[in-house]
Amino acid sequence: MIILSRLADYGVIVATHLAGIPDRQVNAAAVAAATRLPPATVAKVLKRLAHGGIVTGARGATGGYRLARAPEEISIAEVVAAIDGEIGVTQCASHVEGCDRTNFCPTRPHWAHINRAVSQALGAVTLAEMVGPDFLRPRPSSQVHASP
Repeated sequence: MIILSRLADYGVIVATHLAGIPDRQVNAAAVAAATRLPPATVAKVLKRLAHGGIVTGARGATGGYRLARAPEEISIAEVVAAIDGEIGVTQCASHVEGCDRTNFCPTRPHWAHINRAVSQALGAVTLAEMVGPDFLRPRPSSQVHASP
Protein backbone atom coordinates (compact mmCIF):
# COMPACT_ATOMS: atom_id res chain seq x y z
CA MET A 1 0.00 0.00 0.00
CA ILE A 2 1.28 3.44 -0.91
CA ILE A 3 0.23 6.06 1.60
CA LEU A 4 0.98 9.78 1.58
CA SER A 5 2.20 11.26 4.82
CA ARG A 6 -0.51 12.63 7.08
CA LEU A 7 0.90 16.11 6.56
CA ALA A 8 0.73 15.75 2.76
CA ASP A 9 -2.87 14.55 3.09
CA TYR A 10 -3.64 17.62 5.19
CA GLY A 11 -1.85 19.76 2.62
CA VAL A 12 -4.21 18.51 -0.09
CA ILE A 13 -7.21 19.17 2.18
CA VAL A 14 -6.04 22.72 2.96
CA ALA A 15 -5.17 23.50 -0.67
CA THR A 16 -8.50 22.08 -1.86
CA HIS A 17 -10.31 24.24 0.67
CA LEU A 18 -8.50 27.32 -0.66
CA ALA A 19 -9.31 26.24 -4.22
CA GLY A 20 -12.98 26.30 -3.30
CA ILE A 21 -12.71 29.99 -2.33
CA PRO A 22 -10.15 31.31 -4.85
CA ASP A 23 -11.18 34.95 -4.55
CA ARG A 24 -10.85 35.09 -0.77
CA GLN A 25 -7.88 35.44 1.51
CA VAL A 26 -8.31 33.55 4.79
CA ASN A 27 -6.22 33.18 7.91
CA ALA A 28 -4.95 29.88 9.30
CA ALA A 29 -7.56 29.82 12.07
CA ALA A 30 -10.40 30.10 9.54
CA VAL A 31 -8.88 27.32 7.41
CA ALA A 32 -8.51 25.12 10.50
CA ALA A 33 -12.13 25.72 11.48
CA ALA A 34 -13.42 25.04 7.97
CA THR A 35 -11.38 21.86 7.47
CA ARG A 36 -11.65 20.66 11.10
CA LEU A 37 -7.89 20.16 11.24
CA PRO A 38 -5.75 21.17 14.24
CA PRO A 39 -4.82 24.88 14.03
CA ALA A 40 -1.11 24.28 14.69
CA THR A 41 -1.00 21.68 11.93
CA VAL A 42 -2.80 23.96 9.48
CA ALA A 43 -0.31 26.73 10.25
CA LYS A 44 2.57 24.33 9.57
CA VAL A 45 0.97 23.12 6.33
CA LEU A 46 0.31 26.66 5.11
CA LYS A 47 3.94 27.63 5.75
CA ARG A 48 5.15 24.68 3.69
CA LEU A 49 2.65 25.41 0.93
CA ALA A 50 3.82 29.03 0.88
CA HIS A 51 7.46 27.95 0.75
CA GLY A 52 6.54 25.61 -2.14
CA GLY A 53 4.83 28.39 -4.09
CA ILE A 54 1.35 26.90 -3.79
CA VAL A 55 -0.08 29.69 -1.63
CA THR A 56 0.80 33.28 -0.92
CA GLY A 57 0.48 34.83 2.48
CA ALA A 58 -0.04 38.35 3.75
CA ARG A 59 0.68 39.46 7.31
CA GLY A 60 -1.35 41.77 9.45
CA ALA A 61 -4.88 42.12 10.77
CA THR A 62 -6.38 41.62 7.32
CA GLY A 63 -3.76 39.08 6.26
CA GLY A 64 -4.21 35.48 5.33
CA TYR A 65 -3.55 32.93 2.63
CA ARG A 66 -4.79 32.27 -0.87
CA LEU A 67 -3.65 30.12 -3.77
CA ALA A 68 -0.71 31.53 -5.69
CA ARG A 69 -2.24 30.44 -9.00
CA ALA A 70 -5.60 29.36 -10.33
CA PRO A 71 -6.80 25.99 -8.99
CA GLU A 72 -6.70 24.62 -12.55
CA GLU A 73 -2.96 25.29 -12.65
CA ILE A 74 -1.98 23.49 -9.43
CA SER A 75 -1.65 19.71 -9.41
CA ILE A 76 -1.90 17.39 -6.46
CA ALA A 77 1.69 16.34 -7.21
CA GLU A 78 2.82 19.94 -6.59
CA VAL A 79 0.96 20.09 -3.29
CA VAL A 80 2.42 16.78 -2.10
CA ALA A 81 5.92 17.83 -3.19
CA ALA A 82 5.58 21.12 -1.29
CA ILE A 83 4.86 19.18 1.89
CA ASP A 84 6.93 15.99 1.57
CA GLY A 85 9.50 16.85 -1.06
CA GLU A 86 10.16 14.77 -4.14
CA ILE A 87 7.67 11.95 -4.62
CA GLY A 88 9.32 8.60 -4.13
CA VAL A 89 7.70 5.22 -3.61
CA THR A 90 10.89 3.84 -2.09
CA GLN A 91 13.69 5.60 -0.25
CA CYS A 92 16.34 4.51 -2.74
CA ALA A 93 14.46 5.79 -5.77
CA SER A 94 14.56 9.37 -4.58
CA HIS A 95 17.53 9.35 -2.17
CA VAL A 96 20.21 7.09 -3.63
CA GLU A 97 22.82 8.17 -1.10
CA GLY A 98 20.69 6.72 1.73
CA CYS A 99 20.89 3.15 0.45
CA ASP A 100 23.88 0.89 0.85
CA ARG A 101 22.54 -1.57 -1.77
CA THR A 102 22.50 0.88 -4.69
CA ASN A 103 25.35 -0.80 -6.57
CA PHE A 104 23.84 -4.27 -6.65
CA CYS A 105 20.08 -3.97 -6.11
CA PRO A 106 18.17 -5.68 -8.95
CA THR A 107 14.97 -3.67 -8.38
CA ARG A 108 16.39 -0.16 -8.08
CA PRO A 109 16.23 0.70 -11.81
CA HIS A 110 12.56 -0.24 -11.94
CA TRP A 111 11.43 1.98 -9.06
CA ALA A 112 12.19 5.08 -11.13
CA HIS A 113 9.55 3.97 -13.65
CA ILE A 114 7.03 3.41 -10.85
CA ASN A 115 7.86 6.78 -9.28
CA ARG A 116 7.24 8.48 -12.63
CA ALA A 117 3.86 6.73 -12.96
CA VAL A 118 2.77 7.81 -9.48
CA SER A 119 3.99 11.36 -10.09
CA GLN A 120 2.15 11.50 -13.42
CA ALA A 121 -1.06 10.21 -11.81
CA LEU A 122 -0.88 12.85 -9.06
CA GLY A 123 0.14 15.47 -11.63
CA ALA A 124 -2.90 14.71 -13.75
CA VAL A 125 -5.32 15.85 -11.04
CA THR A 126 -5.71 19.55 -10.27
CA LEU A 127 -7.08 21.33 -7.23
CA ALA A 128 -10.00 22.50 -9.38
CA GLU A 129 -10.94 18.88 -9.97
CA MET A 130 -10.68 18.10 -6.27
CA VAL A 131 -13.18 20.89 -5.53
CA GLY A 132 -15.60 19.69 -8.20
CA PRO A 133 -18.06 16.84 -7.97
CA ASP A 134 -16.83 13.36 -7.30
CA PHE A 135 -15.11 13.13 -10.67
CA LEU A 136 -13.19 9.98 -9.80
CA ARG A 137 -16.12 8.05 -8.41
CA PRO A 138 -17.25 5.35 -10.86
CA ARG A 139 -20.53 6.25 -12.45
CA PRO A 140 -23.23 3.58 -12.66
CA SER A 141 -23.56 2.38 -16.19
CA SER A 142 -26.99 2.74 -17.74
CA GLN A 143 -26.23 -0.37 -19.78
CA VAL A 144 -25.89 -2.62 -16.75
CA HIS A 145 -29.20 -4.24 -15.89
CA ALA A 146 -30.04 -6.69 -13.16
CA SER A 147 -31.20 -10.11 -14.25
CA PRO A 148 -34.93 -10.80 -13.83
